[in-house]
Amino acid sequence: MSATLKNDRLIKALLRKPVDITPVWIMRQAGRYLPEYRATRLKAGDFLTLCQTPELACEVTLQPIDRFQLDAAIIFSDILTIPDAMGLGLKLIESVGPKFENSISCLNDIKNLPLPDPENELRYVMDAIRLVRGELSGSIPLIGFSGSPWTLATYMIEGGSSKEFIKAKKMLQEDPDALHLLLNHLSESVILYLNAQINAGAQAIMIFDTWGGILTTSAYMEFSLFYMKKICDHLENKFNGLTVPVILFTKGSHLWVDDIAKTGCDAISLDWQCNIGEARRKVGDRVALQGNMNPAVLKEKKETIVKEVESILGSYGRGPGHIFNLGHGITPDIDPENVEVLIEAVHDLSMKYHAK
Repeated sequence: MSATLKNDRLIKALLRKPVDITPVWIMRQAGRYLPEYRATRLKAGDFLTLCQTPELACEVTLQPIDRFQLDAAIIFSDILTIPDAMGLGLKLIESVGPKFENSISCLNDIKNLPLPDPENELRYVMDAIRLVRGELSGSIPLIGFSGSPWTLATYMIEGGSSKEFIKAKKMLQEDPDALHLLLNHLSESVILYLNAQINAGAQAIMIFDTWGGILTTSAYMEFSLFYMKKICDHLENKFNGLTVPVILFTKGSHLWVDDIAKTGCDAISLDWQCNIGEARRKVGDRVALQGNMNPAVLKEKKETIVKEVESILGSYGRGPGHIFNLGHGITPDIDPENVEVLIEAVHDLSMKYHAK
């Protein structure tokens, strides 16, 4: 690891190997809270153009790295790239969210879905990864990612974002076979997509199951976790002799961490609704844990941010396997100076948890 990365704390922590200090990165760290991001977004004209122009995606991926002492970069993209590449016609409407021109409503819709070629329909993501790796020059690792099959399916069935998920839940209840067909197809797509990201240069992988938490326990196991395990089973977790760790994130998953730990993932990312120390006691040394500060804390004064960092570090305790992050994505209303406070606090206060 150290032969290729100047700072390999993230990879070591994900693999539960000793580190000097707890690594930290932030979900949505390239985003609207940064004035430089807003300037690049304006230059792009719209969000999809920003995502689909490798040079611009590379630029915004690197913006938080240039500003902060982060321990990882995450490629700037969107979880809905796969459904868009399947021909559903993604539109991202300001202050409304994602909308698809075509949605999935029946078995025939699912049977007609193509399997996108990552180096063709999704080449812009791979090209952005290659550009970022070149610019990082081995300084810190680059994380690639995808949405989970269940989360992608909800958007495809609903035709966009939803609060109630009425159509997705109806298909689950009334036509589970059709839903399984869709989820299996999405799993195959995600496997191809993430393996292509690894081959393009992603050094860790994260799967975002944003809407897994809306399911009952039995439905989560059958319609979400089963397919994430399938993806974990088929990822090329070695590249050039190095392990490419996999992080699973289900928002609202605190009841299921023990089951998630059995998927073969290397780390579980936790939202802020659970105590990271309790989660560690449940999973033992099977997986690393990522998280899990409430993003709203970043709106507070400096002393409050530092206190919350200390609380989470203390809850996790001594030893390897902790990657500090938020429990969800950073919001646009955050002062970048507070992000600096967070990162410095993690690095400074975590030393004592790793001292021999």
